Amino acid sequence: MNQHIRSEASNNVQPIPFIDVAGQRKHLGKAIDDAVAKVLNHCQFILGPEVRELEAQLSGFAGVKHTISCASGTDALMLVLLAKGIGQGDAVFCPSFTFAATCETVALVGGTPVFVDVDEHTFNMDVASLKKAIATAKKLGLKPKAVIPVDLFGLPADHDAIAAVAAENNLFVLDDAAQGFGGIYKSKKIGGIGLAAATSFFPAKPLGCYGDGGAVFTNDDQLAETIRGLRVHGQLPGKPEFSHIGITGRLDTIQAAVLIEKLRIFPAEIAARNKVATRYAEKLGQYAIVPHVPEGYTSVWAQYTIRLQPGRRDGLAAALKAEGIPTAIYYAKPPHQHEAYKRFPQAEGGLPVTEKLSHEVISLPMHAYLDEPTQDRICEAVKRHLTA
Repeated sequence: MNQHIRSEASNNVQPIPFIDVAGQRKHLGKAIDDAVAKVLNHCQFILGPEVRELEAQLSGFAGVKHTISCASGTDALMLVLLAKGIGQGDAVFCPSFTFAATCETVALVGGTPVFVDVDEHTFNMDVASLKKAIATAKKLGLKPKAVIPVDLFGLPADHDAIAAVAAENNLFVLDDAAQGFGGIYKSKKIGGIGLAAATSFFPAKPLGCYGDGGAVFTNDDQLAETIRGLRVHGQLPGKPEFSHIGITGRLDTIQAAVLIEKLRIFPAEIAARNKVATRYAEKLGQYAIVPHVPEGYTSVWAQYTIRLQPGRRDGLAAALKAEGIPTAIYYAKPPHQHEAYKRFPQAEGGLPVTEKLSHEVISLPMHAYLDEPTQDRICEAVKRHLTA
C-alpha cells in the first residue's frame, strides 16, 4: 500500500516515523517474545492452535459467526470471489481511489472490475456513480454480480446506501476492510457488514502482524466452509476430496500469535488514533481540508489524509522531508490510470472526483504512539509552509 513516501531528513534533524511499528513493539515488550516462543516450542507452524484462537477472538471482536484467517488481505478478497464463482462476463464494481488489490483480485479470478467514482468528502464509493457503473456494465453485456466498497483510510463507506443499491440489483457486497477493520458504521462493526468482509494484517495496518496476513469475516455458514477449503488448495478439513480449485492461503501460526497480543491493545490504540486525529483537525483545519467523519461513524485512521490546493503538495512534501517529517501520497495514480487496468470499464461520466483527489491528497504521520510534542512539531511545520 505504501506509495510515494518521503521521509529523509537533512540538517541533522531527528526523523519522525510515518507509522511507528517499533514504538508499538516496545510497548508490547515480553508478551510478543513469549507468544512467539510458545509457537517455536510446539512447532505447529501451519494452522496451529493460535490460528484457531485468533479466529475465535476476531469473530468476537467483529461480532460475526465466522472468521477465516489467510495469508494476506489480497487472498482474503480473492477467496470470497472464488467461493462465489466470479468469472468471465461477471461485473464487480470497485472504487478506483484505492490500492490496486481491490480490483486486481476481480481480474485474477476472471471477472471484470468496473470502476466507480468516490465522494470527495469521505473518499469512499459514491452511490450515484455506482448506479451509473451498473448501467454501464449492462450496456456492455456484463452480468452485475458484486460490489466491493472500500473503507478507505480507516473510515467506513456508506454501507446502508450501497446495500440498498446492491439489493435492487441482486449484487452481493464484499467489504474491503483492509484499512477499516476496527471501525464502526452506525453502531455496526466493520467486519460484520455485507455478505463478507476482507481485511489485511500487513504490518502498517491499524491491526498488523509481522509479515503478511489477512482474514475473511462472514455470517454465512456455507461461504465460510467453502473458504476454509479454498485456502488449503480446495480441500475441506478432514475430507480426502478436492471439492474446488483453491490456493495456498493459510495464515502462519507465528503471525496469529503476534496478532493475539496486538488485538488485546487494539481498542486502546483506536482511541489513541482518534485523539491524534482530533488534534490534527483542530490545528490544521484552517490551513488545509481535513478529513470528514460523518455522524455515527468511527474511523480507525489507517491514514490521516489532508487535501491541498492544486500545486501545493510537492512543495509541502519536500519542505517536511527536509525537517525529518515523512509524508505519503495515496493514491497519486489511481488503478484505472495504470496500464494493467486501463482496458476495464468505468462508470458513465468517468471518475472526475478520483482524478481530482489524486492531485490534492497527502498523508501525515499517524499511529497510536504519536505523542503531542511530535504532533505539534508536524502541525507547526505544515502551517509554516502553507502560510509562507
